[in-house]
Amino acid sequence: MKILVTGGCGFIGSHLVRLLVEARGCEVVNLDKLGYAANPESLQDLSGHPGYRFEAVDICDADALSASFLRHQPDAVMHLAAETHVDRSIDDPGVFIQTNITGTYQLLEASLQYWRSLKAGGGGSGQAEGFRFLHVSTDEVYGSLSLDEPAFTESSPYDPHSPYAASKAAADHLVRSWHETYALPVLLTNCSNNYGPGQFPEKLIPLVLSKCLRWEPIPIYGQGKNIRDWLYVGDHCEALYTVLTKGRVGETYNIGGNNEWRNIDLVRHLCGLMDELGPGAGLGPPASYESLIHFVADRPGHDLRYAMDTTKIREELGWEPTQDAGSGLRKTVEWYLEQWLNG
Repeated sequence: MKILVTGGCGFIGSHLVRLLVEARGCEVVNLDKLGYAANPESLQDLSGHPGYRFEAVDICDADALSASFLRHQPDAVMHLAAETHVDRSIDDPGVFIQTNITGTYQLLEASLQYWRSLKAGGGGSGQAEGFRFLHVSTDEVYGSLSLDEPAFTESSPYDPHSPYAASKAAADHLVRSWHETYALPVLLTNCSNNYGPGQFPEKLIPLVLSKCLRWEPIPIYGQGKNIRDWLYVGDHCEALYTVLTKGRVGETYNIGGNNEWRNIDLVRHLCGLMDELGPGAGLGPPASYESLIHFVADRPGHDLRYAMDTTKIREELGWEPTQDAGSGLRKTVEWYLEQWLNG
């Protein structure tokens, strides 16, 4: 299978590309404009691999997209390219509108024209029949849950509260409409908070670990009572491949880690792991890393709780996360410590 992956130099994208090429034997064409959150070095060792190609392409560039489809003739698209940082969306929402909405529109149009050419005989009826467009989205489109509400299901109504969430919700609606109107064979996924090795340092877990390593204050919004479901990035990538290869066209699948944490409890747990594993372990640091925690003003529109009901993907496709709260977070902390120790 030859797969066109957008945003393949991002955190999730780079893990997905590696899974597809190294573990699943796929050919991958990675389209990425190399924005601030991209890390091309994460895939540098694949640069000479016969199953991997990289192209510096902005998904808002219709001509470049069409040329990539024509040149590579993919069997599927996995669309991950997006602006994803909520705080940045509050400060500069226009960039999110452009990439997440306009970019998704351009990619849908390029995919539709390519798929139609396959149906017309450009790539054979078999390739047209098997073509899939997988759109990767977020749990934030569903809005916020109270402490006692059941987890989001695939039929939960959309209620986005930040410019980021609204832009992703709009993209989701575009993808569904291209399926309903033009019959483009699409699949959608909505996932919970990802974590793992190589995440952009603005995100909560790498931010906490970097603050610990520098013995700097760890900022926590509000009182740290906001709850998120945390999903190990490797599990997410396995789920995406499962949906692409086994999912029903036109369907949405929620992907979560079954791993809810209050922010303050997660940060305290990370501090405890740093006490155990960090550079001061056994030497007695000045105090526990937990002493670095301090609370800051909450951000606007901060949703209280996200949680994902993963019954559908488990029962229909047989996917479940393999990393639990203990194993995934420990592996992540160990990776960051190794990077720090190796300079």
